[in-house]
Amino acid sequence: MAQLINFLHIVWIVLKKDVRVWLRQPVNLAVIFIPALGFLLISALGTEAVGRSPVALVTLDQGSKGIQMQHIFHDADVFRITDATQEQARSLYNEIRVVAIITIPADFTQRVEAHQQSPIDVEVNNLNLDFTNDIRRAVPDAITQFYQAQGSSSPVKVTMQEQNLRSRDIELFEYSVLPTIVLLLTIGGVINGGVATSREWESRTIKELLLSPTPRSALITGKVLANFLITFALGVAVLLVGALLGWTQPQGIYWLSAGLSIALVALMSSGLGVALGAALQRMQPVIAIANSGSVYLFFLAGGIGVLAFAPDWLQNIATFIPLTYGRHALEIAVFYSSSDLLGRDLLVLTASALVAVALGTLAMRRGIAS
Repeated sequence: MAQLINFLHIVWIVLKKDVRVWLRQPVNLAVIFIPALGFLLISALGTEAVGRSPVALVTLDQGSKGIQMQHIFHDADVFRITDATQEQARSLYNEIRVVAIITIPADFTQRVEAHQQSPIDVEVNNLNLDFTNDIRRAVPDAITQFYQAQGSSSPVKVTMQEQNLRSRDIELFEYSVLPTIVLLLTIGGVINGGVATSREWESRTIKELLLSPTPRSALITGKVLANFLITFALGVAVLLVGALLGWTQPQGIYWLSAGLSIALVALMSSGLGVALGAALQRMQPVIAIANSGSVYLFFLAGGIGVLAFAPDWLQNIATFIPLTYGRHALEIAVFYSSSDLLGRDLLVLTASALVAVALGTLAMRRGIAS
């Protein structure tokens, strides 16, 4: 019992020392957050740029059907619409401030009521295939909604029924928040663990630790726990901020599964960080390798977009990257309040965390022995 108490006391001292050192060096926060914030900023700008196509809507018909068609375009939620005259629309189009001009002709109401063909003119700038295809799909969809709204009087009988697979619609930007948290956990754990460990060799304090009556197992345990707690706290803090902003809002017990997923990713990355720091024993190489390696793993794990729609080769690679399962567990819990494949995800993350901690322990023992 006395040995256990002494062991825990030493672990607590090492843990407290590493946390204090980390708090006195705010540059560590910048190194961890800058890549994640950069990715989040790129996602926000990309969402704003391509999420809804900018179009100019020219409504020449002020009759009931023309106004109704105008409202349907506005309510479609796939355009960023600027109502304009023909001259204004042409100017916006020429200046590439809109990607298309949609014109509702002056005789639209008359033609619809007479059951005649009622063409809507669409002029698209095909400078980007993504924008062009969005317009090609969205305009016919809006016209279909118009004919459905006519009911029994419509010359084209349209019945539409939508049943959502998921209970919640996720915006494109919101969908990128959870992968960003995984990236933050990976960079944070590897850098915190690597810097805290390599610092012992750079500052020569490793010799003092070896000369003291400190069990090596207590030293290693304290370092892994300190880095785990710091990384876990950062991940939970970002998740809570996302919840306050309405981006990440787990419900009920799914807070627990989200927290457990964050904890396992944090433990895995902390173990890898300790291993990297003990192997290199220099802070600068640790930071460089941690940043670049974490970003590569992030992308290979399908950090951008939906992995299920990614190329087969990327899906095959992602199968062997633990971050894939951390991301999936978070998305299912936070966005969809589901436990689908949660057991598989937690099993892979637990095994990966144990392997990472074992690697960190082995590297630390070898570094101390040498």
